[in-house]
Amino acid sequence: MGIAQYLADERVQFETLWYPPAYTAQRRAQHLGVSGRTVVKCVLLKGPAGYLVAVLPAAARVNTETLAKALEGPVQLAETSDVSRIFGDCEWGVTLPFGSRYGLPTFLDASLDPDAVLVMPSQFHHEALRLRCRDFEQLERPRRLPLAGAPAAVASLAKK
Repeated sequence: MGIAQYLADERVQFETLWYPPAYTAQRRAQHLGVSGRTVVKCVLLKGPAGYLVAVLPAAARVNTETLAKALEGPVQLAETSDVSRIFGDCEWGVTLPFGSRYGLPTFLDASLDPDAVLVMPSQFHHEALRLRCRDFEQLERPRRLPLAGAPAAVASLAKK
């Protein structure tokens, strides 16, 4: 069952958005003409107890140190092949925010306002879902943590 059908079955209000294929959350925001602050990206990580999904603003980088402290062990990005294997009903490279549908814990960045309307990935690189953060939380029950480190552009400048 697709994520849109799952949301409909759970009576969650959402909107399906279509756009030219985009392989990053930042590009998705650009195609849709919306702020990168309302678009979230989903990152598959490997922690001490297995895989997990982190959901955070598109422009942010995952702060694996925060997760490592919370999970009491090392956290690292999963391999691309792991993403394809775990999310096998999605287009290659798509990580969904609904980790629980795949037996994975989901973590949500603490900076995301529960009343915000978020744009999140669907199962395809040309489709996204727009729904309230609060509705996502009621359905998914993610753990909130300060996951977002510095935006990617800022972090790369800081290293110079």
